[in-house]
Amino acid sequence: MNMLNYLILGVVAVIFAGCATVSIPTEQVEAPATQAEQVKAQAAVQLPVVKGYKRKVAIARFSNESNYGRSLMTDQDYDRIGKQASDMLAAKLIMTNKFIVFERTDLSKVQREQTISGTADLVGVDALIIGSVTEFGRSTGGKQGFMSNTKVQTARAKVEARLVDVKTGQAFFSVAGVGEASTETGTIAGYGSRAEYDATLNDRAISAAISDMLDKLVSTFAERSWKTDILEIQDGLVFISGGQRQGIMVGDILQVMEQGASVKSKQSGFEINLPAKKTAEIRVASFFGDTENNEGSVCEISSGNVNAASLGKIYVEEVKK
Repeated sequence: MNMLNYLILGVVAVIFAGCATVSIPTEQVEAPATQAEQVKAQAAVQLPVVKGYKRKVAIARFSNESNYGRSLMTDQDYDRIGKQASDMLAAKLIMTNKFIVFERTDLSKVQREQTISGTADLVGVDALIIGSVTEFGRSTGGKQGFMSNTKVQTARAKVEARLVDVKTGQAFFSVAGVGEASTETGTIAGYGSRAEYDATLNDRAISAAISDMLDKLVSTFAERSWKTDILEIQDGLVFISGGQRQGIMVGDILQVMEQGASVKSKQSGFEINLPAKKTAEIRVASFFGDTENNEGSVCEISSGNVNAASLGKIYVEEVKK
């Protein structure tokens, strides 16, 4: 082979090396310690157990407020992206094992089924979640070389939600989450993968945005004290709403709080509740009920006094440590 052929082969090799731009997945390397040793070391570290009670929440509405897909919708009452985001959020809330989720987006269907079954009661919740997909879009980019071509498809989503106190109607927290998903394909000298429209990017971007928002929702509820109602006081026993399905255990100590007086502010004109005061501590003795709809706890009074005449003004709250 003469010098000219060697030169041509060298130039071709350089071109191929500079044109191959498709990302190569990283190779996983086993850690120096074996998996069994890692598990044993993790088990030896005893992390403090943080006790928390499950909150009852409902997704009241989750809509698509972005411009994506609006021109393609034939039924104004059907919001595919909003419904998809609502279902994803409900599933992820349940998976955290920190919430009991009730249906409100399909409230008419639930009420119709309850009418058929002869039960038309709806369970009250601690907070309503009202949200929407506020931003959604796709972009396509890439690079084109002498003998190679790469194409990157990217989907981005932003979701926003607010938490509403069902007793006061006040939105006490707002949160946003963003997510992105992308896929990359490429060809070299005509060989390689062809980039078709990837519809799954939409789902993955929305799911990532919901997950980003979910972390903030969980931490917000963790900062607020868990509360429940007193159902009845009989023979020195206090019957409260909520039981084992919400994480309550026999022996748990809870505190009875009396609402502060409601005073009208001369500055704002709104009614303001003065701080609540602790009147008693109660200890969980047993449970009753068999579903989230009718479960409750029977509590004994450990200290203080629980006045049955003030039943409408008192409630039970977890003891923050």
